[in-house]
Amino acid sequence: MSTATPGQRAQRKKLIGLVTSRMGDKSIKVTIPYKTPHPRYHKVISRKIVVHVHDEKNDAKLGDTVELMETRPISRLKRWRVVSIVERAKTTTAVAISEADVAASVPTKTTVAHAPAPAPQA
Repeated sequence: MSTATPGQRAQRKKLIGLVTSRMGDKSIKVTIPYKTPHPRYHKVISRKIVVHVHDEKNDAKLGDTVELMETRPISRLKRWRVVSIVERAKTTTAVAISEADVAASVPTKTTVAHAPAPAPQA
């Protein structure tokens, strides 16, 4: 039995999570992290929930933070839909880095040993 009066809809659950996968057309996976204390040892444990979400506009990209709302079953696994995109991902495109680029930018023992010693100041 619902608590809403006729003509009103009950409040639906809302969550905020991170887009971790784009599966197919209008479908994404969202990870919702949370922390909970261990029942016996009381150490704080990081946990996560992964939900399948309906993205009607295909607007969410990998790394975006989105707000979700619970909805009727849309498919076998999808029970949530995107309400809004809270924050866009920081990176826009992935750039491949070669081993030569990394070797040139990171100092090693051999490159430091062969570098000329700084001149003493008088």
